[in-house]
Amino acid sequence: MGAKNLSEAIDHMDKALGALAHEFASVRTGRASGSLLEKIVIEYYGTPTPLLQIASVSVPEAQMLVISPYDKTALGAIEKAIQASDLGLNPGNDGQVIRLPFPPLTEERRKDLAKLCRTYAEESRVAVRNIRRDVNDHLKREEKDAEISQDELRRFEAEVQKTTDSHIKEIDEMLKRKELEIMEV
Repeated sequence: MGAKNLSEAIDHMDKALGALAHEFASVRTGRASGSLLEKIVIEYYGTPTPLLQIASVSVPEAQMLVISPYDKTALGAIEKAIQASDLGLNPGNDGQVIRLPFPPLTEERRKDLAKLCRTYAEESRVAVRNIRRDVNDHLKREEKDAEISQDELRRFEAEVQKTTDSHIKEIDEMLKRKELEIMEV
């Protein structure tokens, strides 16, 4: 039973890393990226719809996104949703597509984004540690109920700790890479 708990813990920790990668993808850097638009929702015929479901996004150059809606009547709604978002971008609408230029980030804005990334990383570390705590509690209950021996408990706890340490190290490396990407001018 303890090995099953360990594999579930690894799976949950991997999901925490995936969630962190997704959060980092939505943080703006100096380069244009379509993943920044994942959280933008458009009011489309009375239904909240993710932008990426009603338009294609291309990156013709490093500082520009081009949004081509499948239905040209959605251009105004897309433009308003981008302006209302926290991206701080100013879309340009030519009646066919929306051009989204990415102005260079100021030093202050870069520091704010790096701080936001550190917050995301800390939330992921806490999630990984909570998974470790839950698995260790479960293992201790199993040992108390005589489902596993004390030696097995110690071995499984050591494995869980090793897994936790490797995931936290990966979170730290992801944060370092993202901070370098943000601070790159």
